Amino acid sequence: MSRVLVTGAASGIGKACVERFIAAGCRVAVNFLPGDERGKHFVASLTAEGYDVFGAPGDISDEPSVLAMIESVVDRFGKLDALVCNAGTPGVTHVIPSSRLDLLTDDVWEKVWRTNVLGTFWCVRAAKDHLADGAGVVNTASLAGLDAPGSSMAYAASKAAVVNLTKNLARALGPHARVNAVAPGLVTSDWPLEGIAAREEATAQAALLNRVSAPDDIAGVIEFLALHATTMTGQTLTVDGGFSLADPRAGSRV
Repeated sequence: MSRVLVTGAASGIGKACVERFIAAGCRVAVNFLPGDERGKHFVASLTAEGYDVFGAPGDISDEPSVLAMIESVVDRFGKLDALVCNAGTPGVTHVIPSSRLDLLTDDVWEKVWRTNVLGTFWCVRAAKDHLADGAGVVNTASLAGLDAPGSSMAYAASKAAVVNLTKNLARALGPHARVNAVAPGLVTSDWPLEGIAAREEATAQAALLNRVSAPDDIAGVIEFLALHATTMTGQTLTVDGGFSLADPRAGSRV
């Protein structure tokens, strides 16, 4: 029975990952921010249904919190067969156009960098010696990290760093463990970004598949990379419904 840790699992992609892994018969540690009632209720509901899960709260943007969280998981599981570094933040509540450098404050950069980049690295570094042979690590990057604007330049830069970090972590952990990433396009979520509904509609119209991904669409790819892609490492898979292949002119197709 595979033992899995998913960070940022109170909602969205992380929550869908937990549901995927428990459906596959895995034991799952569910990370969420301390005090996040959504995470607590999610774990309680799964436990009540008889699934082998437990809460592993911790703030990924704080290294001591990461270390304590990983220690709690290792105490419970002993080893990890899969680590999903999904926790992340846009750092903003509205899209910041590339031209508005004045709005990219140091606080925005600090928030997205500590969570999206340092947090991912801290989780892998802390878990490295506790990964089972052949374990799969999966990082959540973004289409924004592959030459797309995203919610801000800072967010896009942080996810580009995750793509590069994934390659170098694959070099560092091989041959003992694999490290891959998924780069989602726009995903339906409850992130409080202004104008998100209009963006989802426009993205769906432009995408080759005429739809925006749901969290479970991304979770399916993460499950594959974590448990089944036994000879893949250092790779980043784009999951965007063909949006990145669309003609940028008025949503026409190429």
